[in-house]
Amino acid sequence: MITLPGVLAQIADVAGEDAALAIAEARGGTQVYIPPVPGADHWLTKLIGREAARAVADELTCGVGGLRVDLPLGPTGHAAQMRARIDAMIQEGRSERDIALCTGYSTRTIRRRRARLGKDGDDRQMSLF
Repeated sequence: MITLPGVLAQIADVAGEDAALAIAEARGGTQVYIPPVPGADHWLTKLIGREAARAVADELTCGVGGLRVDLPLGPTGHAAQMRARIDAMIQEGRSERDIALCTGYSTRTIRRRRARLGKDGDDRQMSLF
């Protein structure tokens, strides 16, 4: 199960993770209008189906009125994909320099990412936080 940010987590709770990911991929990074009852021709209904679209609309609008929502990119965004690529290269044991050259990121960024993943230092040492 993927950890989704903000409104995408709400959407996943009522319509499923696949619906939330489809919405993030189709409209992530933009502001969208969610009507209280999406019609058959609304983009949300076409994307995830009538029942799921109504569940999302009920969750976000409470059936009262339409709502403009800023949709995050979520795991479908470029940054998330690059983090996943960097993480995979770190797991493979590739050097910071090699990863930096392959991804276009600085070695400093790669070093910070490696530290965040807990790959620096002794694996037997537990984190204090």
